[in-house]
Amino acid sequence: MNQRIARRALLASLAAAPLAAWTQAPQRLDKIVVAGWSKPITEVTPLLVEQDKGFYRAHGIALEYVPGAGSADAIRNILGGQADVAFTDPGTFFAALDKGEKLRAIYDIYPQNVFNVVSLQGSGITKAADLKGKKIGVYSLASGTRQALQVLLHSAGLAESDVTVVVTGLLNFAPLMQGQVDATAATDTGLLIGRRRGLPEVNVLQVGKYLPVSSDLFVVREETYHGKRAALRRFLRGYGDAAAWMMAKPEEAAQLAVKRAIDGTDPALNLEIIRLRNAASVSDLTRRSGLGAMDVASLQQAADTYRRLGLITKPLDVSKWVSQDLLPGRRGEPG
Repeated sequence: MNQRIARRALLASLAAAPLAAWTQAPQRLDKIVVAGWSKPITEVTPLLVEQDKGFYRAHGIALEYVPGAGSADAIRNILGGQADVAFTDPGTFFAALDKGEKLRAIYDIYPQNVFNVVSLQGSGITKAADLKGKKIGVYSLASGTRQALQVLLHSAGLAESDVTVVVTGLLNFAPLMQGQVDATAATDTGLLIGRRRGLPEVNVLQVGKYLPVSSDLFVVREETYHGKRAALRRFLRGYGDAAAWMMAKPEEAAQLAVKRAIDGTDPALNLEIIRLRNAASVSDLTRRSGLGAMDVASLQQAADTYRRLGLITKPLDVSKWVSQDLLPGRRGEPG
């Protein structure tokens, strides 16, 4: 009798296991759309390799990337409902807040200031004051390069009206080399690519020496922050995993950029770009508190500088618009 009962129990358990497998529903993925400041280029590799690595899927997120032509595009895309998260610079974030938009910064992508203004060595431009009366290139009027230029000019008591701003396009040093502009505002990766393409010896004015503030943040609408907290938290976990992977395995990231980034045809160049972005992703604060931690005091200093520049008109209490509770490892509601 006991043997029959045991046999029946064994058969029942064998039958139940495949039945559970057959009836188990697939994992539900929450869609998160990231609005970028650029096309899918090598330096945003952590957002491009989902098909290969599944960092976001592992946290229940279906990731989509929407390209842009400057940080202002990224903000416009979240305000217009085309995206959930903007990949944008602090200055554009401040400008939107100044106009009354309700936004939250939730993650510091690059705590290092990667912007610079570059001129040919024979130009005589060795300090910010030397830019007066010059033609200066920027990626676009909606880009962080323009705001970085304004910060640099301000440090020398100059305004944008003291120079002629020329839109040269993304990572484009040709106008500088051809004498169409006297200097050009760029990023560290832009300068790297320019040098690989034959840019001669140059003078480099690093904006971070004048304003040591983050280059880029993840920003969301207030409504999204409250309505998609769990999904945003899981998205940030996925991004943190992708960024940590790129730091640990830059060579693998460089190879994947070959097929995922529109500018990724040269693996050696990819690797150099990735190493620059890895370096920009860490700071003393992130080493203590984890990737994505935001330096509120630094952002406040930047906001105050932007107000003195006239780029924003009202004083901003940055602490009201920065929320770190969604960061990986932070306490909060489960995600």
